[in-house]
Amino acid sequence: MAAISLLAMGEKEKQIKNSILYLAPMAVSSVLPLLSMPIFTRILTKEDYGAIALAQIYASFVSGLSNLGLPVVYERNFFQYREQRSIAQLLYSTLGFVISAFLLCAFFTYFLRSYFSKWIIGSSVYGDLLFWAFCATGIVSIKNYYLTYFKNTENARSFVWYTIDESILGIIFSLFWVAYLRVGVIGLIWGQLMASLIILLILIFTFLKLHPPAFNREILKDSLRLSLPLTPKSFIGVIGTQFDKYMIGLLNTVGGVGIYSIGQKIAYTVFSCMTALQNTYSPQVYKRMFDEAEKGGKSIGSYLTPFVYYSIAVALLVSLFSEELIIILTPPSYHGAIEIVIILSMFYGSMFFGKQPQLMFAQKTYIISILSMLNIILNILINVPFIMKWGVIGAAWGTLTAGLISGAIHFVISQKYYNIKWEYKKIISIFLLFFVSSILIITMRSISISYPFRFAVKCVSIISFLFIGISIKAINIENINLLRKVISLRQIPSKK
Repeated sequence: MAAISLLAMGEKEKQIKNSILYLAPMAVSSVLPLLSMPIFTRILTKEDYGAIALAQIYASFVSGLSNLGLPVVYERNFFQYREQRSIAQLLYSTLGFVISAFLLCAFFTYFLRSYFSKWIIGSSVYGDLLFWAFCATGIVSIKNYYLTYFKNTENARSFVWYTIDESILGIIFSLFWVAYLRVGVIGLIWGQLMASLIILLILIFTFLKLHPPAFNREILKDSLRLSLPLTPKSFIGVIGTQFDKYMIGLLNTVGGVGIYSIGQKIAYTVFSCMTALQNTYSPQVYKRMFDEAEKGGKSIGSYLTPFVYYSIAVALLVSLFSEELIIILTPPSYHGAIEIVIILSMFYGSMFFGKQPQLMFAQKTYIISILSMLNIILNILINVPFIMKWGVIGAAWGTLTAGLISGAIHFVISQKYYNIKWEYKKIISIFLLFFVSSILIITMRSISISYPFRFAVKCVSIISFLFIGISIKAINIENINLLRKVISLRQIPSKK
């Protein structure tokens, strides 16, 4: 029993260490853009941010086409092909297909860039911006297969180093193009493109040394068999997540898209943090699913409760202090993004359950596509009237409303195919405080309650959330001691 206890303690310590490591690149990739935002927002206009946001809609859509749903299938099949040679064949076969598709899409995008730009952004002058946005997004998607390899092998340090390096290089290059050379908004895209390309080339050469190229047609066919039903989800998913900005551009202004985009960038920190934590718990969830089958549902539920708490803790902080962030980081012309940050923080926080791989494990990829179709239908039906009546704020409320409805449906169906025994009372208390606090801040701002009183309410919300963490044992002496032990090691991550 003592040996088992020590083993469990060691596993928990490893997961805490990995969580800290995965949060490090998230912190860097979130903090650096925030620190540079006062520079960029004083050089670039709302219309510039609107144009880049609309260009990235096309980039995300076509990048999804070139990937054909393979990213999530690669992550799943990694645990199915556990022998080293098979894992290498899975990686190279997948990359060979994706890179070929990406180059084909890049060819058509280049020659039709002016047409696509006029259709999506409203002007053909943004053709080059649209093309380079696609290139940057495509390179990031290719690079992410290598990062998934690190995540699935629980090699958090390599994942962290490469991600942090890319974030730092991206900001440096973007500042060079935009602030020094003054090339305009396209400099943001060029900065990201150069950083991602450098990291991708390093990863390619590193992996070639570790795993010589090995292709397997049968493994690729098996992956495509699962991924092809996900292809509609890639298209629909992009439409669902980007439709609000596209409709703002049509029904409002490109400047309105820029305001919305700034708010979304800050709120997206919540989703990034959730993804960082997912990198820690996802391999464990998959292992329990494959090793314990249906019996793993109970252990997965209790295992995930602390991750729910930590994810919503970030969402709560971003939501409560969005006002301070926007006012400090941007000029007055961007302050309309404050409520957008609060509303979208609630939206991203509610997406925790949708990140669980129940349907992927059950190989029900066609259901994922159907649910994605339902999500886009809800987005259209709700967002159009909301945007027409309330403009940019209406887009945020419409996105949240559609997300909550589709998320609830996704949750029920996912539970049917793999029943995770969630600790519902604990989870309800977490989300209830989060939503009540966020809506209360919006209400107090709308009726002009004084800032000191609003700040006091924020402090009470944080203290209450800490009490919930203690009561559900997400915050306890054991975890604190383990955290202190991990931090006290002060080990510098290695790329090896």
